[in-house]
Amino acid sequence: MRSRLTLLVLATTSLMMIAFLVPLALLVRQVAQDRATVRATADIQSIVTQVGTADPADLRLTVEQLAATTGRPITVFLPGDTVLGTASPRTPAVRLAALGQSLTVESGGGREIVLAVQGRPDGPAVIRTLVSPAEAGAGVTRSWVVLFGLGALLVALGVVVADRLARTIVRPITDLSDVSHRLANAELSARASPEGPREVREVAGALNHLAGRIQELLRAEREQVADLSHRLRTPLTALRLEAEGLRDQDESARLSAAADALERAVSGLIQQARRRTDGDTEPARCDAAAVVADRAAFWEVLAEDTGRALTIDLVAGPQPVAVSADELAAAIDALLGNVFAHTPDETPFSVRLEEAPGGVVLTIADRGPGMPAGLIGRGVSGGDSTGLGLDIARRAAQASGGQLEITGGEDGSVVTMLLGRP
Repeated sequence: MRSRLTLLVLATTSLMMIAFLVPLALLVRQVAQDRATVRATADIQSIVTQVGTADPADLRLTVEQLAATTGRPITVFLPGDTVLGTASPRTPAVRLAALGQSLTVESGGGREIVLAVQGRPDGPAVIRTLVSPAEAGAGVTRSWVVLFGLGALLVALGVVVADRLARTIVRPITDLSDVSHRLANAELSARASPEGPREVREVAGALNHLAGRIQELLRAEREQVADLSHRLRTPLTALRLEAEGLRDQDESARLSAAADALERAVSGLIQQARRRTDGDTEPARCDAAAVVADRAAFWEVLAEDTGRALTIDLVAGPQPVAVSADELAAAIDALLGNVFAHTPDETPFSVRLEEAPGGVVLTIADRGPGMPAGLIGRGVSGGDSTGLGLDIARRAAQASGGQLEITGGEDGSVVTMLLGRP
């Protein structure tokens, strides 16, 4: 936009300068020609009296002296064939002036001025001079250079002023664009400076108001999510009491650990929501090897209870990835939960973590009936679930700069989760 405004002013000022300077340049040339003609006419008029009264010998000296002084050819045609001064043929203009008519004509060698002189006893005489193109155009080139140089300077000045003005308009718009992109990247504390024209300031104010309103709505939503900690406290307490009342100590410890894990997951979700609402942009990271090993060990107990053969193949850690441990754990739980929910008991599955260019790859494969395509979407499910599990895993992968892919068939399903480095 800034370049377009500058080009518009450049084109406008250039056209104006051309429309003004071309006629002015032609006028300067015409004035120079007229000035040379007037000067030459005045020179030959200064000897009119001598031509009308002096004898040829004295007149020859006067004419030659005037020609030498002016640097211009001057010829006097007396009645008969007598010619004084610069040698010149009798042109049609001279013959016409011999009839008593003075005139100025354009010829191939320049501008010819002839002056008829009456009063000689032997008949009329004619004074002729020639204004050359060089004399008629003296100073014109210099004047044109000055004019067009001044025009170019004015055009350049106009372009500079237009660029400055365009900058004052474009810079606030660019700032608005930057702020909108920052808001789109969840930087809710970004605000636009009310600068520039009145319309741009109004847009900046509206954008700031919208950002503030979004932040308020998100904060209210996050606080509603935070209330889950209080709503879940009572049922979690009851679940712990039930677990402690079991006679089987191993079963009691396992249920208590599950309740603690549920409480930690909810608390982590609440803290994460509050950080995002407050505009915390600290980059997330965790050790993928440790998180995958922890969640695989957790699900391994349930796999034994349901008769599922679990194969775990993990690359040695640490393997840092650009996602928080809570998000990665939730994604792994969602993927493994799908295996248990959508495959029959005794279905073998595997969990593999390996390095890849730019990150690590988590692969969860099972020998179940397979997963239909098109399930990576929020609310889309192939069974009776909520359809959020795969979307949680997809968002965790994308948050790290990776992606989630699902391939399925009669031999089972394979979920590949690429996690990017911090």
